[in-house]
Amino acid sequence: QILLVESGGGLVQPGNSVRLSCAASGFTVRSPFSNFAMSWYRQAPGKEREWVAGIIGNGRATKYADSVEGRFTISRDNAKKMLYLQMDSLRSDDTAVYYCYATWTSREYWGQGTQVIVSS
Repeated sequence: QILLVESGGGLVQPGNSVRLSCAASGFTVRSPFSNFAMSWYRQAPGKEREWVAGIIGNGRATKYADSVEGRFTISRDNAKKMLYLQMDSLRSDDTAVYYCYATWTSREYWGQGTQVIVSS
């Protein structure tokens, strides 16, 4: 059973930084963590869930939503089975629950989310 657990959220002031982590477990030799493309999504109050950033299995390519390009950095450590999201220059409209997402072939998994509140 693949499990994704996010951490690192909390209350942060505008302009500051925070790093989210996603600990992944339950992967096998036949379905290693490195096979899975990973993404971060977020859902703000009253809004639909939106994609934020993605990274391929070997970590060599990343992509970002326009709203976070240049401020957020997605990365992964396949040896530790970890996914990260470094969030800099945070704004109030970054306030949301952030979710870790894994996908490979037709399989997909979600974490339970971690809340980030950007407020002074």
